[in-house]
Amino acid sequence: MRFLIGCVFSALMASLFTIWLVNGGGEGALTAQERRLRIDSPVERIRPSTTRIYDDEGLTPDESIAVAVYEAVNRSVVNITAKTVRTERLIMTEHSEGTGSGAIIDQEGHIVTNYHVVTGAKEIAVTLYNGKSYEATTIGADPLNDLAIIKIESTEEELFPVALGDSRGLRVGMRVFALGNPFGLERTLTTGIISSLNRSLQIHGNWKIKSIIQIDAAINPGSSGGPLLNAHGRLIGINTAIATTSGQSSGVGFAIPVSLVSRVVPQLLKYGRVIRPESGLDKVYQTDKGLLIAEMRPNGAAERAGLRGPRMTKSRRGPFTLNREDRSAADLIVGIDDQKIATAEDFLGYIEGKQPGDEVVLTIVREGRRLQIPITLATSEAIERAE
Repeated sequence: MRFLIGCVFSALMASLFTIWLVNGGGEGALTAQERRLRIDSPVERIRPSTTRIYDDEGLTPDESIAVAVYEAVNRSVVNITAKTVRTERLIMTEHSEGTGSGAIIDQEGHIVTNYHVVTGAKEIAVTLYNGKSYEATTIGADPLNDLAIIKIESTEEELFPVALGDSRGLRVGMRVFALGNPFGLERTLTTGIISSLNRSLQIHGNWKIKSIIQIDAAINPGSSGGPLLNAHGRLIGINTAIATTSGQSSGVGFAIPVSLVSRVVPQLLKYGRVIRPESGLDKVYQTDKGLLIAEMRPNGAAERAGLRGPRMTKSRRGPFTLNREDRSAADLIVGIDDQKIATAEDFLGYIEGKQPGDEVVLTIVREGRRLQIPITLATSEAIERAE
């Protein structure tokens, strides 16, 4: 009998304990709706993580990286104002050409920027992080790759060079940071990712820069020439252009890779220009079969190799003598070093990768015959033109 009474008592106590838990464990009776809200509450369903996600300043890891990049590099960014002189009805008037950006590369005052930021400028003013402005001079320029070096006379204490990174290991999806002066707003930071790699960007005539970095960080007028940085605060590119129909950022920006900057800048500092290999072809006509030679530099590499351009013929029409261009006599370039050449971009890009003194072999079609013509590349003195 005592055993039966004990079992009944235990069952009764268990029932009372369950009712106590349901009603809030002694916190007061809860209605059915209150109990349902308590169970469905995100705070109840998702317990706070024991993993610490904030640093001592209350920043998340992503915020900490962005803050560290900005604090490390913002003093390396300068605001550039270029002024030109224009003539209207024989009256010379000065006007501002707008603003751009640049990055300090050494403590001698050299700054890398876009060529289009300073081209044609009669005066160039550079404003540093501390608000001080200096007159700048152009040291060198490379129109084909849209790069230029300018220089200011300042103290080393005011100059904070940006650290160069490496663009060869970049991958789509990597975090990037763009610094510049959009709309003249000094040292503005925008963030994003690498959206694509190895894009081509047409800069000068038919010339296209390859290996361009595409980003979704906001780039706007005034950002041109500013640095593109990785998460370590190192320079991986120079912001140069946007794809837009409105003149403002649409989330498609382009940057010149630092590998190209590293190749061009030393020549700009030493020579003021890029010493390019010279093919001796000044102009070609692009056809569906290849590149038809239109003009060759007198005594240039192509002419010395025996290549042929159009033949000029004369004909009389009444009292006048007309000069006509016979393009059928010109050589048609279809390949270079056993690689097919279809566009002027292909040809110029291949030559760009060579050095003066290198030999290349052109595959041409002349009067229906296929020939191999070796050319020793000379030193460029002018920009090749192609149509």
